[in-house]
Amino acid sequence: MALKIGDPAPDFSLSDANGNLVSLADLKGQRVVLYFYPRDNTPGCTKEACAFRDAYDDFQGKNVVVLGVSTDDAKSHEKFATKFNLPFPLLIDEGGKVAEAYESYGLKKFMGKEYMGITRNTFVIGADGAIERIYKKVKPETHVEQVLADIA
Repeated sequence: MALKIGDPAPDFSLSDANGNLVSLADLKGQRVVLYFYPRDNTPGCTKEACAFRDAYDDFQGKNVVVLGVSTDDAKSHEKFATKFNLPFPLLIDEGGKVAEAYESYGLKKFMGKEYMGITRNTFVIGADGAIERIYKKVKPETHVEQVLADIA
């Protein structure tokens, strides 16, 4: 069954690069931008992360929590966040279980090879825990501007 606007967002608890546990349930009462990205330090993922970084104050001004999620480990997240001065948590989704719950993990093809991985999708979750917006297979160059414009 496909997730749709108005559905309760699948709950999760994931660690960030510093070992802090971040749970969706703990964020109830705040809006959350949850973005899934394939890999730290790759061109598209870096563009997207830096765009969220550059707009971070605007999200904060709207009382919106920004969370990035990939299957990379803590060391990778820490290096990525430090290198690009990312002010928001990058969460470790080992095995892609949370990405799977958000229909953002599956079979991918690249240069003739098939593999399992994260699809670049973003979800805006309302203060009530319901999904407000879904962005599928986003383009890193323009995506963050669109999310910010859509959050009233």
